[in-house]
Amino acid sequence: MSIKDKIRTVPNWPIDGVMFRDITTLLQEPEIFRETCDLFYDRYKDIKIDKIVGIDARGFIFGSVLAYKLNVGFVPVRKKGKLPYKSISASYSLEYGEDVVEMHEDAIEKGEKVLIVDDLIATGGTISAAVELVEKLGGDILECAFVVELPDLKGREKINRHKVFALTEFEGE
Repeated sequence: MSIKDKIRTVPNWPIDGVMFRDITTLLQEPEIFRETCDLFYDRYKDIKIDKIVGIDARGFIFGSVLAYKLNVGFVPVRKKGKLPYKSISASYSLEYGEDVVEMHEDAIEKGEKVLIVDDLIATGGTISAAVELVEKLGGDILECAFVVELPDLKGREKINRHKVFALTEFEGE
């Protein structure tokens, strides 16, 4: 069974017209979850990375596992008001609203090699905000990695100066 086969589609959630790609079904299957994490590890194990940035909340799952396996630091990008220390913020639009994400101002040092991880790239709003935060702190973004890409929504265009990698995609579905 493939990773894509283990992702549930929930129509019209959170609003009408959105086909939500639910990775909780993938997480519930230990073999597929392990395979997903191992695929990321195999891709990055020979690359010099200083920090993994994981985006709230599902990016924390894959990002923290990868940081552990690579023995590098993990940096959470959280929704506004969730971090306890001084933070920087970036606002963004997504397919069904607007939001703000934050990162601690001391999370990344200038010149550190950074990999940004999230579960999904759709319209690119969240990832573009995370990229903005990393760049504000002087991080060198090596790649933006996702379990799922929705290419029809053209999210990679918002971060087109950075490499994008996705394990699977749902195109026109």
